[in-house]
Amino acid sequence: MISRIWHGWTTPQNADAYENLLREEIFTAIHGRQMQGFQGIQLFRRDVGGEVEFITVMWFDDLDSVRTFAGDDYEVAVVPPAARELLVHFDERSQHYDVREVRMVE
Repeated sequence: MISRIWHGWTTPQNADAYENLLREEIFTAIHGRQMQGFQGIQLFRRDVGGEVEFITVMWFDDLDSVRTFAGDDYEVAVVPPAARELLVHFDERSQHYDVREVRMVE
C-alpha cells in the first residue's frame, strides 16, 4: 500500500471555506472517479503560526494507482484552481511512502 501525503496552508479567515471545498467538492470528485486501487483519503487540520495547515493523506494499492490519480509525474501536487485561490502556499510535490503496517483499535 502507498500513502500520498500533501500539505497546504491558508489564512484563518479562509480555513472553513477551504475545508468545505475539500469535503463537498474535491473529495467528492476524487471518490466519483472510482479509480481502481484508490482506497480513501484522510484530512487533518491545525492552527500553526498564524496560518491553518491542512494535510491530506491518500491511500492507494500501488504506484500505478497513484499515477491513475496524478499522472506520470505522480509526485506533482493535484490542486484545483478553486483550492489555489484559498491557499496561501502549498507543497508543489506530494510525498509517497510504502505503508509497512497499519494497526487500528477495534
